[in-house]
Amino acid sequence: MKIAVVTAPGAVELRDEPRPELGADDVLVEVGACGLCTMERRLFAGEKQMYPVAPGHEAAGHIVEVGAAVAGLPGVPEVGDRVSVDLLTRCGACDACRRGHTALCKRPQGDRLHDGTVSVGAGLAEFVRVPAKQAWAVGDAPMAHASMGEPVACVAHSLRLSGLHAWDRVAIIGAGFMGRLHLALSRVAGASPIGLVDVSDQRLQEARDAGAAWTATPDTAVATGGKQDVVFVTAGTPGTVELALGLCDDGGTVVLYGAFPKDLFASVAPDAIHHHEHSIVGVYSQEPEDWRTAAGLIRSGAIAADLDALVTGTYSLADVGDAFALADSNPVFRVLVGPGV
Repeated sequence: MKIAVVTAPGAVELRDEPRPELGADDVLVEVGACGLCTMERRLFAGEKQMYPVAPGHEAAGHIVEVGAAVAGLPGVPEVGDRVSVDLLTRCGACDACRRGHTALCKRPQGDRLHDGTVSVGAGLAEFVRVPAKQAWAVGDAPMAHASMGEPVACVAHSLRLSGLHAWDRVAIIGAGFMGRLHLALSRVAGASPIGLVDVSDQRLQEARDAGAAWTATPDTAVATGGKQDVVFVTAGTPGTVELALGLCDDGGTVVLYGAFPKDLFASVAPDAIHHHEHSIVGVYSQEPEDWRTAAGLIRSGAIAADLDALVTGTYSLADVGDAFALADSNPVFRVLVGPGV
């Protein structure tokens, strides 16, 4: 089969790789679409150097084979089913996994191709093999929507850890792809009003078109939106933590969702957090419970219009280099690769 490998900054090639052999508890998926997210962009841009590497962890496709031990079990996808696949590995044995925090599994992520190339998801390929428990049927949802299962699961994880309730007032700092998914899922959860904060006029207009009740630049956010019950930070840039706390009402929660530079520090007043009972919650990746939510939302069509608006471009696997080049430009939401898009 063909698989995409990033070999150096700005360089990606298709290689031949043996089709994965199925284990008794696995399913084999013919990939229909795979999204390029921030990790893929950083690899291509040279910001994250670990070459050669086979990336692609936002994949979806059709089941073509089911392992003998799980075939016919209720809930296990069958041959022909359209699925969104969870390519995260969880050892189940480390301290984090035993405590239920499988998103923080201590075992390093990834595997290797037959030639020793590091694989991180390896969903930019013709086929992927996953444990059956990590393939989620999405009915007849479009393949493009199914390929967004992983980021939707990450946002479902964010909302779950935030303690969001219906009727909560929500502000989202960052109106990019993840900010827009937070808007969509917060709306479905019954939050209202929901506002977005960004420095880009284009992004703010797009957020208004997507149903944001209010939008603002960082310097006008507090005056425009007022105090909030939950503030999601999806853009990890200087000043966003302080801005989020300024937006947070008494008893509110700030969720640090976006990745921050390792050397960035924020000024936080502990006494203000104490007297106003603010909570600051870190959120990373996703867990099986969040996949159930994500697959259900995609299958139901509840966020279909939101997902449609977040597809920036589609490419065949043969044109994966052009897909990476587009994903490395700005502004984009999701660039998808595969025959199903």
